[in-house]
Amino acid sequence: MRLKSNQFLQRGFTLIEVMVTVAIIGILAAVALPAYTDYVLRGQITEATSNLSSIRASMEQYFQDNRTYADVGGAILAPCNATNLAAIQTKYFTLSCPVQTATTYTITATGIAGKATAGFTYSITNANFQTSTMGSRWGGATNACWIVSKGSTC
Repeated sequence: MRLKSNQFLQRGFTLIEVMVTVAIIGILAAVALPAYTDYVLRGQITEATSNLSSIRASMEQYFQDNRTYADVGGAILAPCNATNLAAIQTKYFTLSCPVQTATTYTITATGIAGKATAGFTYSITNANFQTSTMGSRWGGATNACWIVSKGSTC
């Protein structure tokens, strides 16, 4: 289509325009993707902290009823018993009670290998002492509280 003797109507994009658009999209993706994956990981961490809090509340109720954190025998099992912990459906963490005596307990949630939560560990004791170990993704530090977002401190 001719406009004047030497001018043609241009249709489409030049290579430079396409390359600038691709560069802008690449920069936006480089910034947005890590932020998004950390946001998703924060959502997965709530599985650990909510389960630990719930089990701790159950352990305190069990102690009030039985005056011990340990299994009293028979069909009455402590909430921290391996059988009861195995019944809790978890997708990102494994729950365990490495310490369970008549007067103390420690409940631990360990991130499952192969998932984004691998390397993350959260624990709580009968004295409500909370600790967390961050995965290498967040620096790998051990803290005297539950860190649930990257860059947080106690």
